[in-house]
Amino acid sequence: METEGELLATSELRLERAHLVAMAAHCLSCYPEEGCGLLVGELSSGTVVEVHPTTNVAASSQLYTVDPLAHLRIDRAAEDSGLSVIGVFHSHTHTDPWPSPTDVGQAPDPAWHYVLVSLRHEVPSTRSYRIVDGNILEESVVVIGN
Repeated sequence: METEGELLATSELRLERAHLVAMAAHCLSCYPEEGCGLLVGELSSGTVVEVHPTTNVAASSQLYTVDPLAHLRIDRAAEDSGLSVIGVFHSHTHTDPWPSPTDVGQAPDPAWHYVLVSLRHEVPSTRSYRIVDGNILEESVVVIGN
């Protein structure tokens, strides 16, 4: 297991442009509520293989809760494929893509990537973070493939 310092120092999220588009499209479709979903991939490299939009069971424009049954189903399917849930994405409907105190407080796993899709401006913007013991570090988002 990586230490907190290693997690924060070597962090990047790798994904295809289609993954970015899928996250933004889902978040836009949920507006005015926050959209959310899970990222499945390879934890060691931070590479996203699948994006899984989910229902925001909080049904709120200010916070999100991934549907727990969907989370369980996605987690089991990932394991069956030799992958892992490596992170979560959600939208901020009226603010920039920076983790709120609520986001930091509910960050469940220090190894996860926390992706924010801001709908504040006409074109959605996406940024990714690692959150470890309340510390927030923005990480690089590397678009791979086409």
